[in-house]
Parts: sequence; C-alpha cells; structure tokens
Amino acid sequence: MYARRDVLRAGATLGLLAASPWLHAAAPVGLLTRKVPTTGEALPVIGAGTSGSFEVEAGSAQYQQLKVVLKAFFEGGARVIDTSPNYGGADSILGQLLEEGGWHRQCFIATKIAADSRADAEAQWAGSLKSLRTDKVDLLQIHNLRDWQTQLPYARELKQQGKTRYVGITHYLNSGQDEVARIVRSEPLDFIQINYSVNAPDAARELLPLCQDKGVAVLINRAFDDGRLFARVKDQALPGWAAEAGIGSWAQLFLKFAISHPAVTTVIPATSRPERQLDQLKAGFGPLLTQAQQQALIKQFA
Repeated sequence: MYARRDVLRAGATLGLLAASPWLHAAAPVGLLTRKVPTTGEALPVIGAGTSGSFEVEAGSAQYQQLKVVLKAFFEGGARVIDTSPNYGGADSILGQLLEEGGWHRQCFIATKIAADSRADAEAQWAGSLKSLRTDKVDLLQIHNLRDWQTQLPYARELKQQGKTRYVGITHYLNSGQDEVARIVRSEPLDFIQINYSVNAPDAARELLPLCQDKGVAVLINRAFDDGRLFARVKDQALPGWAAEAGIGSWAQLFLKFAISHPAVTTVIPATSRPERQLDQLKAGFGPLLTQAQQQALIKQFA
C-alpha cells in the first residue's frame, strides 16, 4: 500500500501538471504515419514503450503522472504502445490506465509471449489479457526470439482466432539481428521489433532493406540506447542543420534518425514524464533527415 503522503504528492503533481501551459496547447495534427505492409493500416511513427517507465505502483504519484503522459500521448495523435508480461507489472499498469482513461479504443496494443513451452505460453497469454483488461491485442510478438519455433505457430493460432491482428518477433541487440533476418526470410511475419540508433545503425545494412522487400513492418526499440546517448551529448549543441528539420532537442533528433529510414514503421521510446512525452511527439513532424544528415550522425556517434 502507498502512504498518505504519496496520495497528497499525487494530487499536487496533477495540480501542477494541469496548470502547465504545454499540456493545454492545441493538439498537434498531421503526425507522420507509415503503413503496415500486410494490411495498409496507417500507424503514427511515434509510439511508446513501457519497460521501466510503467513499472510503478497503482495509485502512486508516479501512476498519476503516467495518466498525464498518456493524455498527452493520445491527444498528440499517437497510438502504438509496446509492453510485455515480464516488464515488472507494466502491462497491468497499462491496462488499468487505459481503462481509467477510456483509451482502449485509441490504443494499438503490442505485447509479447516470453515463455519456454506451449503450456507456459497459454497461461501467460491468459494473464496478459487479464492484465491489459482486454480480450484481444493488436500485435503479439515472440519476445527476443525465445522458443520462437514453438511460440510463433501459437501466435498464428491466436491470430486465426481473432485474438491478435498481427504477429511478429523481437530482439534488442545487434547480435540478434542475423537470426531475425533468417526468420524474416523463412517465415511470414507482420512485424519485427529491433534496436536501431545513431550509435547502433547496423540494422540499416541488411535487415531493414530486407523488411522492405518482404513487406514486414518494423518497430524500433532503444533509439536512445537506454538513455546513454543523452550522457554523450550533455551540454552539446544540436547540429547546425537540426533546425531545418524542425528539431529542437536531442531526443527529437535521435527519434527522427530512426524514422527517417523508410522501412521503419514506429519507434517506441519509453518515458514517465509528460514534458518528455510532448517533446518526443514533435519528432513525428516536419521533414525527415537526408542521407547526408543520417551519415553525419552515424559518424559522430561511431
């Protein structure tokens, strides 16, 4: 249970946030979208993750702040939220927030199977639906290729049953990308999720072009390298050309780098702070980076 002081802090947080002018600014229009190749469904290029940021206690001050984050997220035109049953209860917090905010219809829910047997996957799936407070999801992914030969057929069964609209696989390290590519070549997939950033651009060599060729949508994780990129640019000015692309922060630049590859459907940075959520959404507007600008960033962060 959370203490009375946490309840008071939550109320104060909401009061301060509600008074903030940035929260009441006109909702942006025209967030860039990309189509899912297998269906043509358009998804906003800026999404959200839940690892770490949604691992909070229900009703706490942090939980109340996440309500404001999601309000900014959905009012800003975003939809895609990625979670997992092994993110420390983040999926349960997400489900409760979506229900309380009335956002289930707006949200494109992407979750995962992270299990080592069919029986474990079935039990986990039942728990995921309960946690997310829904009877179906939009995308079901095999987490980090874990037992994928068993779990991918199971995910396809759930798709046939109407429990998920799309299936896919995920990984978060460069070392997993060769195997991801092998699976993309051999298995019909709707989505993959991989890491791609200014300091880890390897996916652009083979995997992203392969997804374009095979008609597979791509979610991007670790666009900030788990926050390490911000330490590298502390007190550094943005490149002189950043303003030309409508970029006002390093977070926007790192996200815009990811979505500037035409194979990328949506990038899913996690945050628990409303002002950062609004800042990240801005990466989905304005011109994309040119090849020269992308290469300059890769060289800078090599």
